[in-house]
Amino acid sequence: MKSHVRVAVIGGGVVGCSVLYHLTKLGWRDVLLIERSELTSGSTWHAAGGFHTLNADTNMAALQGYTIRLYKELEQISGQACGLHHVGGITLATTPERLDYLKAARAKHRYMGLETEIVGPEEIRKLSPITNTEGVLGALYDPLDGHLDPSGTTHAYAKAARMQGAEISLRNRVLELNPQKDGTWEVVTEQGTVRAEHVVNAGGLWAREVGAMAGVYHPLHPMEHQYLVTEDIPEVYQRGAELPHVMDPAGESYLRQEGRGLVIGFYEQDCEPWAVKGTPWTFGHELLPDKLDRIGHSLDIAYERFPVLAKAGIKRIINGPFTFAPDGNPLVGPMPGLRGYWAACAVMAGFSQGGGVGLTLAEWMVEGEPSRDVFAMDVARFGDYTTPPYTRAKVRENYQRRFAISYPNEELPAARPHHTTPAYAVWKSLGAVFGVGYGLEHVNYFARAESERFETPSFRRSNAFETVGAECRAVREAVGINEIHNFGKYEVTGPEAESWLNWIMAGRMPKEGRVALTPMLSPKGRIIGDFTIGRLGPQRFQVVASYGAQAYHTRWFERHLPERGVKIRNMSLRRLGFQIAGPKARELLQRVTDADVSNAAFPFLSVQRMDVGLAPAIVQRVTYTGDLGYEIYVPARFQVALYEALTEAGKDLGLTPFGMRAMMSLRLEKSFGSWLREFKPDYTAAETGLDRFISFKKNDFIGRDAAMAEKHQPPKRRLCTFVVDAADADVWADEPIWRDGKVVGFVTSGGYAHYVKKSVALGFVPVEMIKDGAEFEIEILGDLRRARLVTQALFDPDGARMRG
Repeated sequence: MKSHVRVAVIGGGVVGCSVLYHLTKLGWRDVLLIERSELTSGSTWHAAGGFHTLNADTNMAALQGYTIRLYKELEQISGQACGLHHVGGITLATTPERLDYLKAARAKHRYMGLETEIVGPEEIRKLSPITNTEGVLGALYDPLDGHLDPSGTTHAYAKAARMQGAEISLRNRVLELNPQKDGTWEVVTEQGTVRAEHVVNAGGLWAREVGAMAGVYHPLHPMEHQYLVTEDIPEVYQRGAELPHVMDPAGESYLRQEGRGLVIGFYEQDCEPWAVKGTPWTFGHELLPDKLDRIGHSLDIAYERFPVLAKAGIKRIINGPFTFAPDGNPLVGPMPGLRGYWAACAVMAGFSQGGGVGLTLAEWMVEGEPSRDVFAMDVARFGDYTTPPYTRAKVRENYQRRFAISYPNEELPAARPHHTTPAYAVWKSLGAVFGVGYGLEHVNYFARAESERFETPSFRRSNAFETVGAECRAVREAVGINEIHNFGKYEVTGPEAESWLNWIMAGRMPKEGRVALTPMLSPKGRIIGDFTIGRLGPQRFQVVASYGAQAYHTRWFERHLPERGVKIRNMSLRRLGFQIAGPKARELLQRVTDADVSNAAFPFLSVQRMDVGLAPAIVQRVTYTGDLGYEIYVPARFQVALYEALTEAGKDLGLTPFGMRAMMSLRLEKSFGSWLREFKPDYTAAETGLDRFISFKKNDFIGRDAAMAEKHQPPKRRLCTFVVDAADADVWADEPIWRDGKVVGFVTSGGYAHYVKKSVALGFVPVEMIKDGAEFEIEILGDLRRARLVTQALFDPDGARMRG
């Protein structure tokens, strides 16, 4: 074993071997994989080996497609067979809601280049004669789905990596991970110590233990998972062609052919976390005791759906652990707060996602950033609110929902409420219906009737539709109040604060007392943040962005922070408050402060310190509603007092609380983009219109060369707004945009704009098609709906209300 390497990958499952292979593929050859036992000694060896592309996140689905297409290339490079069976896959729908979900997935696939299709019961029977289609409305068929040999595939990755210069050390457990002052790591193993510039935690079942060596807690937990292998079945082996996979969500099962019999696995409700106290280092090629009583109900459903099972003998039962993160997606990327430590763990679907995970991590390490937005699996999507009990509760929920429909408006109940602000009790007393983001409760809307206390999960307009509309009208016609805790807030101070912010942000920093909007770009010009920055003093700035991106943005700040001259404090939960918005917002604010808040004294995009009610506050003249409005920030201990002052003063002004559902509707009327919808690393500033906030006169800033190149050679697509002739369903995201019978673009987000009474979509189309009034069609749940492109905001197009 070498004494010094560029990268030490810890873990010899399919994910670790994929990372090793992709690093060598991108040119890093001085890489070492360290495995405690033999390759495939964790979850990999007992995996069922299935692969599929279906995923609620389009980039995850694309990476799964990449993984599946990679296998043939891997076989050619390594000479090692992966045991590929591209038999296709069928996901059944037995309810209209499930069929809506599959239609929405099919629509996404159109512009992703994935050739899936919706099929009816007759076609299902042709594809899989052993499937009883009674009660089945339709299915999604994916020709890419299939299965493989887990051991052969893992060894193919390993062999290909070795052929390109990688080293693999087996039967060699890592004992310690010691960070060094120069950012490297001392990796202490049973066979000696190696110094690594980077370490990758691909520990699988032992990822928690490996993370603990580095002082890191990864929110993941192993779950027991069972599948059965049958004896030979004549209806299977006499067919002459291999059966496709069949996923039956109603029965919580997946089924595929295995030789002359079948494999059927279950994601049962009565599931069980494994190794709560930690994974034993001695565990490896064992299985867990059979627990068929847990899957009895699912087996009964399976016998009805696949009648051949009732007369088939069981050859063996597999019960083995797999690791899951709270949302079911992997944990990948550089760990915030640690130099040179990378995660590649919680990959529960290793043969669907392992290739994409390896590619992503290798691009990140070698090229500085991934080639696409991977926030859905970024380790920084979670924060320090993820305690082990929280993780177990969410992992169990996710396992139980493995085959559940992912509704865009659904709020999951496990481990809630977990994190709240002082205003939570106030909102609850007013009938608030809560959502959650980054562990923190926020108000979605305020129920006006008992029937609205729970929002019905749906792809169509929900039971909260009219109530959200009333909140929107209250803002536009009088004044509304909304909590602003779900913004990430940072205070940046020091003699070099301005120059550092000018370097890390693409826009120019504002003068004292003013506010600026600016994108933050990656070196390749991709959007990695959209910020509102208020200057509180010569060397003091308030920097505001998405609350859910705190760890993501903090990691970037720390990576580029100078050794001296700049200090950053995360104020997200120390500085809370409310926004007030609407035509009577100024009158309300003036009633609770002695400061002059007239338009002359306090114009749009201004920031001032002032007392509001009894509390010292920072007030910004800006609001995401696109109306006249203010954001009022106070120390957290004054939040309730601020609320009382505002509500008392606003009684005769029609002050109405509103939630996030209303705010996201109001922003559509101004064509305002949203983080991870319109603004994310898949897009550039010029494509989204954020280039208008870039200061190209600055000598230098991160991403300047890429942004300047795009200025001279404009993008081929741009973000636009569409008014849609919708029925009972509005767009959510990722719907294809059609013109003249072809898919020409896609939707980033949308919904119903209640005040202007229009269904609205934001999305990308080619620049040559952009013309006010241009006609398109947008596919919503399988139906093509007329859509008209508009080039002016639907509300206050000249900004007179917002700026007045």
